[in-house]
Amino acid sequence: MKEDARTAQVCRSEPVLKEVASLVPSPAGDSQIAARLETPAPRRRRRAWALLLLLLAVAATGGGIYWWQHLQPRLPPGIFYGNGRIEADEIDIDTKFAGRIAELYANEGSMVKAGQVIARMDTSDIQQSLEKSQAQLQQAQRAVNEADANLNQQQTQVTLAGQEMDRTAQLLKDGWATKELYDQRKQAFDGASAGLVSARERVAEAEHALQAAQHDAAYYKVMIGDNSLVAPRDGRIQYRIANVGEVLPAGGKVFTMLDVASVYMDIYLPTEQAGKVKFGADARIVLDALPNVAIPAKVSFIATQAQFTPKTVETQSERDTLMFRIRVRIDPDRLRARREAVRSGLPGAAYVRTDAGVAWPQALQGKTP
Repeated sequence: MKEDARTAQVCRSEPVLKEVASLVPSPAGDSQIAARLETPAPRRRRRAWALLLLLLAVAATGGGIYWWQHLQPRLPPGIFYGNGRIEADEIDIDTKFAGRIAELYANEGSMVKAGQVIARMDTSDIQQSLEKSQAQLQQAQRAVNEADANLNQQQTQVTLAGQEMDRTAQLLKDGWATKELYDQRKQAFDGASAGLVSARERVAEAEHALQAAQHDAAYYKVMIGDNSLVAPRDGRIQYRIANVGEVLPAGGKVFTMLDVASVYMDIYLPTEQAGKVKFGADARIVLDALPNVAIPAKVSFIATQAQFTPKTVETQSERDTLMFRIRVRIDPDRLRARREAVRSGLPGAAYVRTDAGVAWPQALQGKTP
């Protein structure tokens, strides 16, 4: 029995002894042993670094979650917030008539004022039509002058014919004129009166033609004026779509500008929070680029229907799938005073106060940038 147990132990130890024997240096196997010892080392180092990076990532994630849940300043009840991006109303500056761009006076990023001419279209063809209309206007004016002169002449003839008829009637009464002569004077007076009516009609016709020529000239002037593209409001040119020399159809877009007096941020709040928000409620906007500045704003829009949260919007709770869009708008007077600093697309957060009796935290008191 003892011999059988010893034999089994030797059999179990034989693979180990072979492995140990394979590691014993020998003149023929030195290079193999060196290769076997050196090959796994870089692999072990890579595994160690990967494990270390994984541990650091887990620690950072856990620390961030802990900071968010425990160390982040808590908002008082009655104040909610959501993330969004600052936006400004976009205004497309288009052509009213088809034509070729002659000049551009603004570029992307340029600040423009309301009424400033920023582009001109080629109006050489309209200018020719205007000159033709002005020539017709002068001709119509001469026709009116001629009709007025003819009217004055007819009025003189009517006056003379009436005087002769009256004198003839008196002579006929005294027996110094014949009835035939009186009839001649009466017919002359009637003819002059009819000519007077006709002259008045010609004057009215000439005046109408003059007004039509004036309207044509004014129309071409309006067309020329409309081919000068002006900025409708104060703002910044965001895009220049067309270049000098391009032929655009009616309604062709030349510029897109941002209205610096209409800046807002859209956020999304769940039903429980959105139901407490009122129009005109006080709000604050804090941009990531200016974390120490709280910009005063007001709630200007509350969606009447819930919608699914867009993928680009982060919310407080990922469990909420239906959200209400809330828009907070900055005071236009405040923006006009700082229009050079207005930007669009900057990310940040908007804080909405649903209870007017709740005081804003110190960080959201509203500092002027």
